[in-house]
Amino acid sequence: MKIKLLKLHRALALFGFAALLLWGLSGLLHPWLTTFGVQQAVFAPPQRALNLNQALPVQQVLGHAGILQAQSIRVVVGESANLLQVTESQLTPRRYFDLNTGQEMPNHDPVYAAFLARHYLNVPYAEIAKVERIEKFSNDYPAVNRLLPVYRVQFDQPDGLNAYVYTETAALAAVSDNTKHRVQTAFQWLHTWSWMPKAAETPRVLLIAMLVGVLLLMASSGLAMLVLIRRKVRAAGAKGWHRMAGYVLVVPVLMFSFSGVYHVVQHGWPDEQSQLTMRPAIDVQNLDFPIHSNWPEITRDLQVSGLSLVANQNGELLYRLALPLPKHGLPENAQAIRTARFDGVQPTGPAIYLNANTGLLWRDGDREMAHQLAQLHTGLPREAIQHVSLVTRFGGDYDFRNKRLPVWKFDYGQPLNASVFVDTATGVLADITVNSAKPEIWSFSMLHKWSFLGGLGRNVQNIVMCVVVVLAVVMMAGFGLRSRRRAGH
Repeated sequence: MKIKLLKLHRALALFGFAALLLWGLSGLLHPWLTTFGVQQAVFAPPQRALNLNQALPVQQVLGHAGILQAQSIRVVVGESANLLQVTESQLTPRRYFDLNTGQEMPNHDPVYAAFLARHYLNVPYAEIAKVERIEKFSNDYPAVNRLLPVYRVQFDQPDGLNAYVYTETAALAAVSDNTKHRVQTAFQWLHTWSWMPKAAETPRVLLIAMLVGVLLLMASSGLAMLVLIRRKVRAAGAKGWHRMAGYVLVVPVLMFSFSGVYHVVQHGWPDEQSQLTMRPAIDVQNLDFPIHSNWPEITRDLQVSGLSLVANQNGELLYRLALPLPKHGLPENAQAIRTARFDGVQPTGPAIYLNANTGLLWRDGDREMAHQLAQLHTGLPREAIQHVSLVTRFGGDYDFRNKRLPVWKFDYGQPLNASVFVDTATGVLADITVNSAKPEIWSFSMLHKWSFLGGLGRNVQNIVMCVVVVLAVVMMAGFGLRSRRRAGH
């Protein structure tokens, strides 16, 4: 048994060590990106007090523009004034209107994206070389970013600075420059083999799974040898160092390789479509309540941070007034912003709803609206829901890639068996995670990215991972190969 293990371990050595070198060293590029890669200079989206005192009736603005139905209507912060943003279709550019004059601002979606890019990167006067609408994921804007369609705002700078902006939520989807692009490309080429053509997706997945699987099998056989083969005296030279390193590093290598194989098998064929789904268009003709003229009375004891138009399951139009959270300091320095990007910060507090026809308070509130949206998007009755919660931070099965908070989470049993996340501000299905995918999500988070160290801070987490990987490459791959050569002589 022991001899068979030793032969198996040595037979797998070359391929296993090659896999450790390739995926271990290329894996170091990801902590580099999250620690040193270019990022936004401003964390929060543009903010300005909402004041509809001088605004025209929303119904008048929409009627004059010939808009009878829309998927989303909300007030957004423009460069010089607040604007009415109308999304008629998820795949078409959004339309914008001056609140006070009702005049449409033609082709304003890319202009708004450019304003947001300048805001987030804190370059208000920077020249822009190009604004391009992106409707498909690519190597430059991979599917990990989740949001589509977005605008790529390219600045006229030698460092190649550019930003990807999602205008529906005024979110910065991604930011890059020449250095980050080169590092990201190297990571994609070496770690995920993005250089292979789309037609060869299945061979790509199988080859990666096979090579990382060899590393997993080699580490497993090494662990078995550590348990079964006891030495009274440490072997001299590279062989001794290799065995000593095994006691410390074999478990991390098993964690990386197992979670890597699990991940590539489950997600090796990336979904090229965004999981985000906007609600069906709502009829916007019954807006009889003049919210603009009643604004001083409505906001007398309230500070409103967001306004959108939604509909309940009976088709009644409602104004959703988002209220701010108690004042708290938003992240300002680079490290705080980097941390907040991954952890998430809830931008708004609770919400109140006013009937857009009568002006009366809709007392059912945000939780009820979330229930209705979940039923709308899934087509399932409430009896299928097992648990409901408000998500105010990223983590677990709803992470920072969604770039949308807060959302309501609904855990469904049969027949869906999934967690559904809905955004009540615009009625969007933000994401859906099937239960069968959750073990892999946990595996990749805990075993591959070592999120269990998150309480120590992301920098400490990255440093520990990098040290372990480097030690594994040097102590296990390096000394292992050296001892194998000497054994061959």
